[in-house]
Amino acid sequence: MKKILITGAAGFLGSHLCDRFLSEDFHVIGMDNLVTGSLRNMEHMMENPKFDFYHYDVTKFVHVPGELDYILHFASPASPIDYLKIPIQTLKVGSLGTHNLLGLARVKKARILVASTSEVYGDPQEHPQTEEYWGNVNPVGPRGVYDEAKRFQEAMAMAYHNYHGLETRIVRIFNTYGSRMRLQDGRALPTFFTQALQGEDISIFGNGEQTRSFCFVDDLVDGIYRSLMCDYHLPINLGNPDEVSIKDFANEIIALCGSSSKLHFGELPENDPLQRRPDISKAKEILGWEPKVSREEGLKITYAYFKNHRDLVNVTTNS
Repeated sequence: MKKILITGAAGFLGSHLCDRFLSEDFHVIGMDNLVTGSLRNMEHMMENPKFDFYHYDVTKFVHVPGELDYILHFASPASPIDYLKIPIQTLKVGSLGTHNLLGLARVKKARILVASTSEVYGDPQEHPQTEEYWGNVNPVGPRGVYDEAKRFQEAMAMAYHNYHGLETRIVRIFNTYGSRMRLQDGRALPTFFTQALQGEDISIFGNGEQTRSFCFVDDLVDGIYRSLMCDYHLPINLGNPDEVSIKDFANEIIALCGSSSKLHFGELPENDPLQRRPDISKAKEILGWEPKVSREEGLKITYAYFKNHRDLVNVTTNS
């Protein structure tokens, strides 16, 4: 049985990845310091004999006993409300954490995939964004703690690949949604759902004409799995190229929830990207991958999850 370490295992994406690799008959070691993750996301796995959980901070020396075949490095705050609250920890997990896990992969002779992000493109001057685009990032702006942590993470992975011959993979993840997202975490979709379910006004930054491209979590997880198993070491975009304005997206959620919510427009945050859409030509060619779940279908599934977990809405709103 192959063994895989997944960091950030208690998070939105990490927990879905644990599910996928357990279904593929891997022995899964989940690791998380629970700063932004939740044990609730993993409670259904805890009795599985193929799953182990380590409550641990990867910015410290990482040791895993025995053989290890693969590592997925997904430990990092991912929403603005988190990385603006804990900027130093965000930089440390992208730098020290990545260094520790690359060192572990080297010792174990394991293949490692690091989770990068579309934020490495910053507020892009190229549209859609290809992997060859170097980005337009403000390193000293408020978003720099996350953007530069991920850019450093990519550089470190490439250095280990080129200098040590380590098998590394890099995926640049665009906006993703689905069950187990934290409501009111600063990202558009969970915030919109929270407000629509409560009948509150929908908070939109700027005029709402900025665009995003939303990928359903099952599609993304499949792309990550294929990326780990492929023979390509350079960055690959993973996302859904179906682009929509934030204003139209909010109205879709209001209609889906049958809500009386209205749109409320506020000031656009500094360096907030105005356009975001992946070019997934490489993913199609190298991985044979492209999203299958439409936004309409994916939003219905996500709405059903949030509707059936109203306790999360109430807990989040009251906290």
